[in-house]
Amino acid sequence: MTEDLNTPYPVTAAQVAQFNRAGFIRLKDVLSAETLRHYGEEITRLTIALNTQTLPLDERTTYDKAFLQVMNLWEENETVREFAFGRRVAGIAAALLEVEGVRLYHDQSLYKEPGGGITPAHADQYYWPLDSDRTVTAWIPLQAVPQDMGPLAFFEGSQSVEFGRDLGISDESERMITADMQRHGFPVIDGPFDLGEVSFHLGWTFHRAGPNRSDQPRSVMTMIYMDRDIRLKAPENAMQEADWARWCPGATIGEVIDTPKNPVLFEKRAA
Repeated sequence: MTEDLNTPYPVTAAQVAQFNRAGFIRLKDVLSAETLRHYGEEITRLTIALNTQTLPLDERTTYDKAFLQVMNLWEENETVREFAFGRRVAGIAAALLEVEGVRLYHDQSLYKEPGGGITPAHADQYYWPLDSDRTVTAWIPLQAVPQDMGPLAFFEGSQSVEFGRDLGISDESERMITADMQRHGFPVIDGPFDLGEVSFHLGWTFHRAGPNRSDQPRSVMTMIYMDRDIRLKAPENAMQEADWARWCPGATIGEVIDTPKNPVLFEKRAA
């Protein structure tokens, strides 16, 4: 299974062009069913064990109804570290971003419980103190995601829109960003994910997810990659201040984010 995690996945020029145009791409057969089952069991176990959310769903905020989340699982467990450091997915990220290499920003498991609510519309990079848009999130379902389980949905072509970039995940972001996307006429690409299918989206691509109406949890692992040479910028909001301290400790504004928490996971010359 480590071979499955580290064998190159061919990314075509047409796929890179599609990614640049749409701000995201969904790729089939990135990881095998066996690999997802093996590592998914441990990721799910740790997510449940380390989760600190104890309120019933009906007493939570919209944000907290969306999912249980635990970050940097790679630091907790060698099995998850193998998964998070896999060169296959990191290599896809580098190819799509058209950069020489990528670093880890952080990982994040997202466990949408049965009955869990929507994930409001947002752009991830609102949270990140990074000086360029060469960032990508790999959304890796650990099982097939039918429509009633709340698959990730994208506003196609929205990555260049400035409006909404100052909004965190909230009822307000869902209302205001969705309305703005409709004004622009961006299509919403929303559909089930097959087992082994992985999506990749830019940090400024707006996206959301529906509720989990099924009786099964939706277990997802996300990997956030950034250009190997990306630099820390002065934070523009409290979330970016917190991310600097948590995910890039010791990094200096204006310099490459080269810390023990941000290892290089793929370089073209090492392929």
